[in-house]
Amino acid sequence: MASQNIICLDVGEKRIGVAVADSAVRIAVPFETIDVDGHELAAITRIAITERAEVMVVGYPRNQSGEPTAQTQYVEQFAKSLQGIVPKIVFQDESLTSVMAEEQLAIHKKPYTKGDIDAQAAAIILTDYLETHNA
Repeated sequence: MASQNIICLDVGEKRIGVAVADSAVRIAVPFETIDVDGHELAAITRIAITERAEVMVVGYPRNQSGEPTAQTQYVEQFAKSLQGIVPKIVFQDESLTSVMAEEQLAIHKKPYTKGDIDAQAAAIILTDYLETHNA
């Protein structure tokens, strides 16, 4: 399978964490955080074009029982607005990724922001996607 450029979004109501990866290298890297301020679709489109993304992975929230939540509906609606930006949009479970992201950042004993957590969470989601899909 040919290498694909992939971007991942950890969608929140205030911020969207973004991570990127090349499926040949299979390493997800935190990229940036986008504020949800009415310009987020333009920012995502810019990143998709700059990174030549062919796949967009969107973190899919569920509760601890694996059932959809209000946030799940928000993310599903947001994902519909992304149609056409990249050829393929897929969902990837994001259970506990924000907790794991904060733990990973805390290990470095350096200050970090909520935006850093969101971008790191997106990288974890993307890593999970790469591992489960052998992308």
